Amino acid sequence: IILPKYLIYQCYYSDFECWNQLLKLSAPVELRQRKIINTISQMMPVVNFTHINSSTSAAKSVASVINMKKRYCVGDELIVMVDMYDFWGNKKTNGGDFLRVRIHTRALKAEASGRIVDFKNGTYHVHFTLFWEGKVDISLVLYHPSEGAAALWRVRNQGYDLISFIGTFINGSQNVKSECGFELPGENLCEYNDKTDVDSFYCFKPEKLPCESLTLLQSFNRKFTFLSKLEADLFKRENIAVNIPKTFGRMDVIRCSKSSPPMKEFCKIGMESPYPSGFWRKNVWNPVYCTIKRFPSTEQIYSCLNNKKIYLMGDSTTRQWHSYLSMLWQNGEWQDWYKTTEGQHLQFKRHNHPFVTSRSYTVKDVYYMSDELDQLVGGPNTIIAITLGQHFRPFPIRLFIRRVISIHRALERLLFRSPETKVIIKAENTREISTNAERLSDFHGYINYLIVKDMFKDLHVAFMDALDMTIASNSQKVHPNDKVVRNQVNMFLTYIC
Repeated sequence: IILPKYLIYQCYYSDFECWNQLLKLSAPVELRQRKIINTISQMMPVVNFTHINSSTSAAKSVASVINMKKRYCVGDELIVMVDMYDFWGNKKTNGGDFLRVRIHTRALKAEASGRIVDFKNGTYHVHFTLFWEGKVDISLVLYHPSEGAAALWRVRNQGYDLISFIGTFINGSQNVKSECGFELPGENLCEYNDKTDVDSFYCFKPEKLPCESLTLLQSFNRKFTFLSKLEADLFKRENIAVNIPKTFGRMDVIRCSKSSPPMKEFCKIGMESPYPSGFWRKNVWNPVYCTIKRFPSTEQIYSCLNNKKIYLMGDSTTRQWHSYLSMLWQNGEWQDWYKTTEGQHLQFKRHNHPFVTSRSYTVKDVYYMSDELDQLVGGPNTIIAITLGQHFRPFPIRLFIRRVISIHRALERLLFRSPETKVIIKAENTREISTNAERLSDFHGYINYLIVKDMFKDLHVAFMDALDMTIASNSQKVHPNDKVVRNQVNMFLTYIC
């Protein structure tokens, strides 16, 4: 194994423990990537899809309660059985349908997701914990049939043809546009890679301009699809996110115990996040495994963030945190504190390629996240929040896996040299229901979610389940509303204070 120089310089010649750690960090990326893809492939449905009517039909399927009661107690588990049928009325014999399930009580602004057990034979059990008292509604949605899930997984393992990139090279008065992407033919290319050579992005080199003059990028959807005509019919709007009929109505939940539930400790780095990870009540997120502190005043937030260096890295959903905190800082005493107190730092850094937007954006001073992490000294007052996923949905899964591995290795190095550094991994959230499912479906986001949650579980970091939070609240926006952002920021502040 050949170790990169930036790793070699971290160890003294006789420090054998350090060298053992570095050898571990140098485990082959391709082997790990292949293992992850194989694991996910084994989860995917195997279907023989020859006619649209052989696909799963939400309208023909039926849901019933296994443990029906007249009343339930708060904390009880409700188990719903869902039997799936095709459009011809035949019972499905395979699993793999992509379901979205939740319970809610509108009057209480209470919501939670459920845990799905797939028996791989067309039958599912959905487990809901009844967190609150009142009349509880159950929502069961067939987001994509198993045939759609299989098709999306197949196309996710194809090529880079769904999105095109155009780069603008600028040098003085010269301005030249050139095609860019992750795979380009030929040898006359500009290559932009991270320091570990795990990720590379390319542009056709302009004839008279240097590669370093690449200044702007923008992307476009290509008129291209990996889907067959039959598969494409699965993603017409009427076939996406369809309600499954139920044989029951609302559930009546009462508080059977007079004693208050035991207090949970405050959320802290290193806690394991189960699924479901919490529930909403009165627009407040309540994790099931810890307690979120409340920060009702700017003075309390000021006290929490005093002398902290905060690095928010990722996409525009992380930038929402930056905007939320910046808005507070611009009011009254916060503005004075931000301007005059030394040692304060709040920075948002967008992740590098791919960034999917038709608007031109600068690539100057934008680096791969692993390279950004390698530049940080770290320490107890260094706080890092990372989000990754939305912009990777239209691209092969291997690209996303390589990027996550690269970030994981950079965090290993950071926590190895500065173990007191606080790191929060925020999962990606749901987004709009789109007929452009091949590029943007939440099914792709769910696969990304599984990879991220599994990849970082061996590190001493916090995992914020933004997917669970947005499924529970029935959010259908790529940028969640203020309720979600406020509660995410409060959870973030709890982790670091």
